[in-house]
Amino acid sequence: MSTIINNYIANNLFGKFLGMEFTITQPGIVEYKLTPKKALEAIPGMTHGGAIAGFMDGILGVAALSGVEAEGKLVSTVEFKINYLSPTKTNETLHGIGTLLHKGKSTLVCEGKIYNDQNELKATALGTFKAYSPQFKSRI
Repeated sequence: MSTIINNYIANNLFGKFLGMEFTITQPGIVEYKLTPKKALEAIPGMTHGGAIAGFMDGILGVAALSGVEAEGKLVSTVEFKINYLSPTKTNETLHGIGTLLHKGKSTLVCEGKIYNDQNELKATALGTFKAYSPQFKSRI
């Protein structure tokens, strides 16, 4: 893995808190795993949608990052739209697949899908990401 991906893994405290794990199968395609714990419940036995959205942002973001890391670039989320198709139970193992659909000069579009172990589609999303050089300085 590249230094950029290794730095992402080392510094992604949110992903560690959730228990997210990923494998980059090829540039622009990532597979993620998460088993939501009790601390992520919205109501007894059901995972909060915000936790699923955080998982999806990771799926989409690493798909985008893996598509530009060879160029030494980072990415940030511009926006994403998520569709929740069915509730996620506590301790239900989830598998996410992120795919880079379009790579422009500085923007990327990715698709994400989350399934459970029974291969039921739980959520889908489409996201836009900004690719930038680590030397980029904000004007703020």
